[in-house]
Amino acid sequence: MEIRNIAIIAHVDHGKTALTDAILKQTGAAVEGTTMDTNALERERGITIYAKNAAVEYKGTKINIVDTPGHADFGSEVERVLRSIDSVLLIVDAQEGPMPQTRFVLKKSLELGLKPIVVLNKIDKPAADPARSHDQVLELFMELGASDEQCDFPVIYSIGREGIAIKNLTDEKKDLSPLLDLILEKVPAANADADASGTLMLQPFNLAYDNFMGRLAVGRIYQGTVRPNQQVFIKKADGTILSGRTTKIFTFKGLERVETPEASAGDIALIAGLPDIYIGDTVTTDEGATPLPAIAVDEPTIALNFLVNNSPFAGKEGKFVTSRQIRDRLEKELEVNVGLKVDFENSDSFLVSGRGELHIAVLIENMRREGYELQISQPHVIMREEGGVKLEPFEEVVIDTPSEFQGAIIEKLGQRAFVLQNLVQHENTVRLTLLGPTRGLLGYKNIFIIDTKGEGILSSHFMGFKPYAGEIKKRQVGSMISMASGKALGYSLWYLQDRGQLYIKPATEVYEGMVIGNTSKGEEMMANPTKGKNQSNVRSSGMDEALTLVPIFDLSIERGMEIMSDDEYLEITPKSVRLRKQYLTENDRAKARR
Repeated sequence: MEIRNIAIIAHVDHGKTALTDAILKQTGAAVEGTTMDTNALERERGITIYAKNAAVEYKGTKINIVDTPGHADFGSEVERVLRSIDSVLLIVDAQEGPMPQTRFVLKKSLELGLKPIVVLNKIDKPAADPARSHDQVLELFMELGASDEQCDFPVIYSIGREGIAIKNLTDEKKDLSPLLDLILEKVPAANADADASGTLMLQPFNLAYDNFMGRLAVGRIYQGTVRPNQQVFIKKADGTILSGRTTKIFTFKGLERVETPEASAGDIALIAGLPDIYIGDTVTTDEGATPLPAIAVDEPTIALNFLVNNSPFAGKEGKFVTSRQIRDRLEKELEVNVGLKVDFENSDSFLVSGRGELHIAVLIENMRREGYELQISQPHVIMREEGGVKLEPFEEVVIDTPSEFQGAIIEKLGQRAFVLQNLVQHENTVRLTLLGPTRGLLGYKNIFIIDTKGEGILSSHFMGFKPYAGEIKKRQVGSMISMASGKALGYSLWYLQDRGQLYIKPATEVYEGMVIGNTSKGEEMMANPTKGKNQSNVRSSGMDEALTLVPIFDLSIERGMEIMSDDEYLEITPKSVRLRKQYLTENDRAKARR
């Protein structure tokens, strides 16, 4: 059977997963309602976090499909996948056109010499303009230095959600057959010139973990055949060679993995039995074989400390609270999460580095759902030094917003060392492109939502390390700190809400040193949220007016990471997210300042 290997790439929310789900449904590989987004967090947030494999059969050909994340924080997932496939479906929203992440994933695939098939999706949107989007995609190809052959890309129009694809806009809308036929026509067969009888050459591009089988590697077989109980050598990028023995081999059918007696050249397989295997290693049966080119994974850009929860409320909600348990969980995460780095040198705090706030927030959210309790410090960007010059990560930000908000956005980002690169007006909306340090983006998302009244779309991607951009003054507000422990009362919160924004509701349990809100004037303020109204026997009209409390600023993990200051910890338990000072009492804080 012929094999075609493709990856689906696009900017976040342009319809990759919906299209993949529709392909699975049409080819009978999945029933109505199944989705590639299997993780609970993916379904809640409506984004893909982990690259996933599926395989369908169409007209006697096996098509291996890899669905990749569209969010910049999970970019390391995309790069690895592109090395192991033969073509990409580049999906572009027919209304929005190419976005920053489109640029990032397309650049990577063009550099590898792949010839993309462009799918203009969501052509049923009221403001969809397929012709304009097509021109913008062509401009982007040229800008990224595509060859003449790559610029002559095939285009197909689709409504992924309804499972419809058409070659020309005037064609009858039936199903996805035009897209599947185009894949068979344009994508080279993976096993056409591969030698299935030669030396095994396999390279993993993804890792998985199974409690019974241990570490699993998902890889492309470039040559030879892999079988269970086969003696193999693992060649690493640094030249070390390990030997091992495979135990089980799986291939994909629909969304399921199916155990198989062998998998041969051109296919994508999952191997068990090699505990020391890593992404980019070469698995071969010949110890003297030349290893395949290694796969580089982008470096992390932000870092923070994970600590044991030592607040007065520690251990009340979580099952796993010790540093040993947190360490074991992080070690298990490193088995599969390639963009993550953890420094285990310190016994009670672990320095965790990741690709962005969302990357780390997803890990913490998964941990709290499993019953872990921990505290984290304020995220900071990772600086580098090259040739005596201090470098920091820079990001390109693309913002789509109604025109009336552009002034506020340019001003606020200007204060955060961002420079406007481009401004494109389109009717009453404007697209701004800015470049600046990653530091400037930390804590900006909430300000952006308020400034654009929720109508703006912000997306960013990492551009590389550039010289340090100088001091950035970001935090305009101070902290309101509880000076007492107990239950917060509506009466005292009613008085406190005039001084800033509250993070807690009445009847919330608080402790001394917990941050219960912010102060709009910018200084720190001690407050007692547990104070009740004094009872007296004097009655007068108007004494007991109704207390009306303003809605609170609800703390989530990402919001907490954005607003915390450097002398605070974010305490995360299975049921609560609290902000607290590192030193709980006023005396301890004064000592630490000295």
